Amino acid sequence: MSWQKFGIRPDLVERVKFKMKNPATKDRMKALLDGVNKFDLQDRAKVKRLVKSAGRILNEPLTDVQEEQLVSFVLAQRIDPKNTLHLIRLWAMFR
Repeated sequence: MSWQKFGIRPDLVERVKFKMKNPATKDRMKALLDGVNKFDLQDRAKVKRLVKSAGRILNEPLTDVQEEQLVSFVLAQRIDPKNTLHLIRLWAMFR
């Protein structure tokens, strides 16, 4: 399912993709997500906390609506970070 169907704006996605090219930012995001498992990514409270933390790392002010859109998107994807096919599907969605 596409991120656009969740109301996530393309300009936000492009800004985040650009910021993630910075190695220091990328390392901070990797540290944030280190140890996250599929059960964490299905817990609305944990995902909301991760989205807020990611927004601070990326210096991206997110409105409450944008946060909810991102949380809904992550929950709907049923991501397993240990499953390579899930990661490839996500990568293809945002390239």
